Amino acid sequence: MSTMVGTRPTTSGALSAVAPNPRPFRLVRHSLALAKRSLIKTWRTPEALIDVTLQPVLFLIIFVYIFGGAVAGSTHDYLQFLLPGILAQTIATGAIAIGVNLNTDIAKGIFDRFRSLPIPRSAPLVGAVLGDVVRYVIVTISTLAIGYLLGFRIDSGPLSAIAGCLLAVLFALCLSWLPVYVSMKVRTPGAVQGLMFALIMPLSFASNVFVDANTLPGWMQAFVDVNPMTHLVASVRGLFLGTPVGSHVWWTLAWCAGFVVVFMPLALRAYRKKV
Repeated sequence: MSTMVGTRPTTSGALSAVAPNPRPFRLVRHSLALAKRSLIKTWRTPEALIDVTLQPVLFLIIFVYIFGGAVAGSTHDYLQFLLPGILAQTIATGAIAIGVNLNTDIAKGIFDRFRSLPIPRSAPLVGAVLGDVVRYVIVTISTLAIGYLLGFRIDSGPLSAIAGCLLAVLFALCLSWLPVYVSMKVRTPGAVQGLMFALIMPLSFASNVFVDANTLPGWMQAFVDVNPMTHLVASVRGLFLGTPVGSHVWWTLAWCAGFVVVFMPLALRAYRKKV
C-alpha cells in the first residue's frame, strides 16, 4: 500500500502569470501622491500664489485704465478685448514657478530622497506638473473675478466659457514641461526664472494679447501668426465673447501636444542624468 506525500500547492506563480503589469498603475498612483505633496506645499505657503492672484489684477487695472482709452477709445471695450489675453499671458507666466520650485528642491536634496524610494523615476516630475493645476485654476478664477468687478461680461454660453477656461488650463499644463526641462539644465532658480521670462515675454507681447494682430508691422505678423499664444488668446477670446474661433482651437491643441511630445521626454531624460 502506497501513500502519496504531496505539498500544499502554491498559487503565487499562477497569479503572477495572469496578473496585469502594475507599472503604469504604480506611476499614476505615485504621481498622484506626489501631486498631493505639491498641493500641501502650496497650501502651507500661500505667498507663492501672488503671481497668479495679484498679477492679473494689476495688469488688468493698469492696461485697461491707462491704455484702454488710447487703444480702443473705451475702457469697457478694451476690457472685453484684453481679459482673455491677460488670462492667457498670466497662465503662461504662472507655469514658470514649477521650474523654479523643482530646481530649488533638487538643490536642497529632496529629489535624492525620491530616488531612494521604490517609485518610478518619472513620478516626481509628473506629480509636480499635476499638482500645479491648482495654480492655473486659481489664476483663471481670479482673472475672471476681477474682470467681472471691472465690468467684463461673457457674451457666449456657459459651456463655451468653461471650454475656454479648460483650454487655458490645458495649455499651461502642457507648457509646464518647458520650464521643467529648463530647471533640469540650469544651475540656479534665478537662472530658470530669467531664462523662462526671456522666452515667455516675446511670446506674450508679439501676439494678439494687447492689440489686434493686424495693427502690428508686417515683418512681425509672420511670427505672430505661428505664435502659440496668438492661437490660445484667439481661442479663449472667441469662446468667451462668442466670436468665430476658426482653426485657432485646433492649433492650440496641436501646440499642447507638441509641448508634451518634445519637452516631456527631454525633461525626463535630463532628470535621470541630473539625479
